[in-house]
Amino acid sequence: MKKLRLILGDQLNASHPWFDRVDDNILYCMFEMRQETDYVVHHIQKVTAFFAAMRLFKKKMTKKGHNFVYFELNHKNNRQSLKENLRFLIQEYRIQRFEYQLPDEYRLDVELNEFVEELDMSVKVSDTAHFYTKRDELQEFFGKREYLMERFYRHMRVKHNVLMGSEEEPIGGRWNYDKENRKKIPTKLPIPAPILFTRDVSDLEKMIHDSGVKTMGQLEGGKLHWPLTAEEAEACLEYFVEELLSDFGKYQDSMTGRSAFLFHSRLSFALNVKLIAPKTVVERVEAALERPNNPPDIAQVEGLIRQILGWREYMRGIYWAQVPGYYSKNFFEHNRSLPNWYWTGNTKMNCLKSSINQSLKYAYAHHIQRLMVTGNFALLAGCSPDEVDSWYLGIYIDAIEWVEITNTRGMSQYADGGLLATKPYISSSNYINKMSDYCGNCKYDRNIKIGENACPFNSLYWNFLIRHREKLAGNPRMGMMYRLIDKMSEKEKESINQQANHYLKGIENL
Repeated sequence: MKKLRLILGDQLNASHPWFDRVDDNILYCMFEMRQETDYVVHHIQKVTAFFAAMRLFKKKMTKKGHNFVYFELNHKNNRQSLKENLRFLIQEYRIQRFEYQLPDEYRLDVELNEFVEELDMSVKVSDTAHFYTKRDELQEFFGKREYLMERFYRHMRVKHNVLMGSEEEPIGGRWNYDKENRKKIPTKLPIPAPILFTRDVSDLEKMIHDSGVKTMGQLEGGKLHWPLTAEEAEACLEYFVEELLSDFGKYQDSMTGRSAFLFHSRLSFALNVKLIAPKTVVERVEAALERPNNPPDIAQVEGLIRQILGWREYMRGIYWAQVPGYYSKNFFEHNRSLPNWYWTGNTKMNCLKSSINQSLKYAYAHHIQRLMVTGNFALLAGCSPDEVDSWYLGIYIDAIEWVEITNTRGMSQYADGGLLATKPYISSSNYINKMSDYCGNCKYDRNIKIGENACPFNSLYWNFLIRHREKLAGNPRMGMMYRLIDKMSEKEKESINQQANHYLKGIENL
């Protein structure tokens, strides 16, 4: 029986059971498609990284004896549509059975479900054999209870015996060391250079541009520096464990113009396209506690494991529990367009200028830059969650919808009204200054709310709270801020609102 097996661009798992043996009756297919390049404007590094990693994966598996048909973006038979490409191959190769792995995006899940309904042949669907959890595991765990990441995280720790002692007690006596993971990086602390994998993708870049694909961002000299193979992902993990982990946790929320990557692993793209398994990362990081020379302290290790075993699996569970309804969530009814400088970095606000230009240069920013700088401003300014989603989904190399939309629409923009986050993640300039060195070189004065050079975050923050009092005043985590507002005079509140409205009116010139 001739079988056709589909591999999507984020299913580059060479350890999948599919590949346990070579079978000449199995044909694997992979496609570079305009369907995938065009649904938002992507960073040029994101598109080239996907295509380069896909091609390298196909080359590796072909060498192992597996049969592949691969449509490059400009392949003569490429219909640029998943359904149409599959139909063509089924007819061309007289396929009798179609198999695929569960996609991680709802739109592709719907598309493939529709496609197999049309087929007059046997179909088999497999799990991706990547995540710790099944799609519906989080929803089954919570049932009708409120979603709480900490409760789920502890459940995952116990279930998978990670950082656990005896009798279901955590090693070190604590489940969470988040309070020790919020330090500003000292000015004179040396930051190791990141491990880079230089690969020339100029031919890919040319093909993408010649095909008319619209992209954003930069690809300097036609070279990519991200891990694009399983071996490179392993090397990146090894470098992180040996050179970065000891300082990772304490400075993971820190921001500095001195380094784009600090002590972060740079594994998110490799993880999200399944070049490396989360279990591999967790086990290697946990094992570092036992190394004889310079073991990291548990706060560093737990901080990384919480991100992978906790937060990453939690986000995926929320996604499958909430889509497609999650797409239309807009709790604050925000509708402002994102300022054009989100695509250029041409703003005088140094924190945003630094974070956006870094994102355009590297297709990367770490979680606090995304949450408390670019996301914070978009929320305070009342920008449309749809536009915010599209920007985040496009600009970051690791952005795949299941992890992007939950972090953006839920965590960053509070568009789900608190289903995911217990309060809006907003701040004035105080937090940004506390966690970064951005404010010292800024045109705007972080210390004042009102005036020509007052930091926009200050008036926008208080204006946001005033505007949305009806929706937020009952939130117990917001009570202190509303008590402070109640102590303001009417004149002060009016001045704040005038300042904020002035900035919003001239938002393109900030």
